[in-house]
Amino acid sequence: MADPQKPSEAGEPERIAKYLARSGIASRRASEELVAGGRVSVNGTVIHEPGTKVVPRVDEVRVDGLLVEPPAELEYLMLNKPMGVMTTLDDPQGRPTVMRFLPSGLPRVFPVGRLDYTTTGLLLLTNDGELAHLLMHPRHHVPKVYHAVVDGVPAESDLRRLREGVLLDDGLTSPAEARVLERRERTAAVQLTLREGRKRQVRRMLSAVGHPVIALSRIAYGPLTLGDLPEGAVRRLDPSEVEALRASATGGR
Repeated sequence: MADPQKPSEAGEPERIAKYLARSGIASRRASEELVAGGRVSVNGTVIHEPGTKVVPRVDEVRVDGLLVEPPAELEYLMLNKPMGVMTTLDDPQGRPTVMRFLPSGLPRVFPVGRLDYTTTGLLLLTNDGELAHLLMHPRHHVPKVYHAVVDGVPAESDLRRLREGVLLDDGLTSPAEARVLERRERTAAVQLTLREGRKRQVRRMLSAVGHPVIALSRIAYGPLTLGDLPEGAVRRLDPSEVEALRASATGGR
C-alpha cells in the first residue's frame, strides 16, 4: 500500500475529486458534486465527469474560475493543547493560538474541530481536507473521550441522564458513555465519551445534570490517545495511525 502521507508526484494522474479533496476544497463526495455541476475546469475546459484525471502541478484546475493550488505534502499532527490557547490559525484579539506550537517549515494545516480556550488535550491538525471532513461529520460518530473535574459528585441518576441523552437548548444530545473515575469530598473526576461535536457540549451536558465543569481535557479522538505527550508538545502521526483514523470514520470502508 502506498504511504498515505505522500501526495502524487507530478506526472502521476489522479481523479479530479481526490485532487480537490487533497487541496482542501471539499470532501471527495462534495467535489464530485462540484464537477457534476459544471463548476470545475481543467486547462480551461469545463468538465462534468468525476472520473476525469489530472496531473498535479501540470494541469491547471479551477473551481468557479478560481485557481486551485496543487496540494502540498499531507501532514497529520497531534498536539497536546494547553489551557489559554485558541484553536484557530490567528486571533484578532492577539491571544495565543495553536499555531505557536507547530514546527516551522510545515505546509499550512488547520485544526480538526475545536477545543475551547480553557480546555486542554488532544487536538488533531492536518491539511487533508477529506479526512478532516470525515472525522468531523456527525454521521460517522467518531468517538471523542474527555476527562472532566466537576463540582459535586454525580449520582447514578445523573450518569443515566448523560447515557440516555440530555436536553440542551439546541436539542437532545446523543447518548454518551459516562462514568465516575474518582470521587472526592466536593468534586469528582468524570470520563465522558461523545460521538457528536456540538459547541461546548461536554460543559453544557455536565452543567445540565447539575455538575459544572472545573477542568476539562480531551484524552482520545477515535482510535488515538494522548498518551504521555507533554502539554504544548506536537508530534506527527505515523501512517498506521492515519489509516486507523480514516477507518474509524468510514467503518473500515
